[in-house]
Amino acid sequence: MLSDLLKKFSSHGSVDWIGLRPERKAPMKVVEEVEVTESGLVGDRREKPGKRAVTLIQAEHLPVIASLAGLEAIYPEQLRRNIVVSGLNLLALRHHEIRIGEVILRTTGPCAPCSYMEKTLGFGAYNAMRGHGGLTAEVVQGGIIRLGSEVSPVLKD
Repeated sequence: MLSDLLKKFSSHGSVDWIGLRPERKAPMKVVEEVEVTESGLVGDRREKPGKRAVTLIQAEHLPVIASLAGLEAIYPEQLRRNIVVSGLNLLALRHHEIRIGEVILRTTGPCAPCSYMEKTLGFGAYNAMRGHGGLTAEVVQGGIIRLGSEVSPVLKD
């Protein structure tokens, strides 16, 4: 049954990178750990409750975006997402709860690219990111997220 298949993941993921956006268009602040409250990541400019309190992107998509944008490589701080995860299909967790360390997030939808990507990455970057921009999430339970924290689905029967 499809509902059973949707609950099966071959592995857990991990946090590879954490970044805060102190101000609009300001350089990202890369951190090794961050406190998460119902308002989002402490120190991030979007620190307010809601469906876009945290942004996540899958590490495995970075080389795809780079290739589609005609670049050798891109770096997480260029994409302005808060958390980079690897090791599990983040998009398969859309509209589900995920546990990252002691934090629980509910993914709320795609994190679409903005036109700023054209300035950051160059011509065509906006379209290169479409479908690969990651997810937005709201905070269900706060706590601390660290580099290397395990990422796993919160499975409910």
